[in-house]
Amino acid sequence: MVDPAAVAGIAVVATGMVLTPGPNMIYLVSRSVSQGRRAGLISLGGVALGFLTYLLAATAGISAVFALVPELYLALKLAGAGYLLLLAWKAVRPSGRSAFAAKELAPDRPRRLFLMGLVTCLLNPKIAILYVSLLPQFVDPRRGHVAVQSLLLGLTQIVVGLAGNAFFVLTAGSVSEFFTRRPLWQRVHRYAMGTALAGFAVRIAAD
Repeated sequence: MVDPAAVAGIAVVATGMVLTPGPNMIYLVSRSVSQGRRAGLISLGGVALGFLTYLLAATAGISAVFALVPELYLALKLAGAGYLLLLAWKAVRPSGRSAFAAKELAPDRPRRLFLMGLVTCLLNPKIAILYVSLLPQFVDPRRGHVAVQSLLLGLTQIVVGLAGNAFFVLTAGSVSEFFTRRPLWQRVHRYAMGTALAGFAVRIAAD
């Protein structure tokens, strides 16, 4: 069965990715600031369906990779580590943009809010790479049931991702105002997340 250390590891990665500005966070924060918490939570429902769609598709693929072409594991591992380094660079680069610098959006109806959350998630390359390149690194074929391990680890990421995004939806207005008024804290947030992701990337590559 799945290793508890792997569950903890994917939870750490998922937390770092939630806190790193990306299409999902920017859309949810912007929608919540512009239209309120209810709109943000409806949009988050669409994001949740996008997560689940990727997970179910990736679980079968990950199982096939381990069963048929074990040599691809190294390539996936290095790709995942490289992607974490890219996220780290985006967080710390001088032109990096805070997710809390929300954009004004025109009001939408619930159905469109849900669909836009789903589309934003499905078109988010960060989520696709998470499942294809990062998730396999926490799966141990020696424990058997690769598909079950992948599913449980993916569900861990979904829980962490939804919890983190829900927090930002519920606090979007006050958090956005806090960071807008305190540019120093924006930089602290970016550098802290960038350092954490870079450290995890090095650990994955060297393991």
